[in-house]
Amino acid sequence: MIINDPAVLAEVTAAFQRYETALTSNDVETLDALFWVSPQTIRYGITENLYGHDEIAAFRAGRSPVGLMRTIDRTVITTYGQDMATASTLFFRQSAPGKVGRQMQTWMRTPEGWRVVAAHVSFLVQPTG
Repeated sequence: MIINDPAVLAEVTAAFQRYETALTSNDVETLDALFWVSPQTIRYGITENLYGHDEIAAFRAGRSPVGLMRTIDRTVITTYGQDMATASTLFFRQSAPGKVGRQMQTWMRTPEGWRVVAAHVSFLVQPTG
């Protein structure tokens, strides 16, 4: 198995960047499209546990578009062979001072393109020092 094949890494990085743009601009249609349409897709959020694409899409449709801007840091994308990858990043929001967000996603190549099949988002009190 090839880890971080340059071509595959470029594809997943582009998908991740597309997700980030859609997230901060509340482009719900793109966000829905980037998650695998399956009951096996899972997203654990800051205040919610979502099982299946339908629950994830319903959450996105009902979420407030206020305060979505963020900065990201220490993003690590790793590909495993041609069809699986992980993307991990830290994020910071002005609406959450003193906290650091953590986001991890598992991406899978599907016939429709790269899709998130599992995601986890959480906050921690930002360490000092």
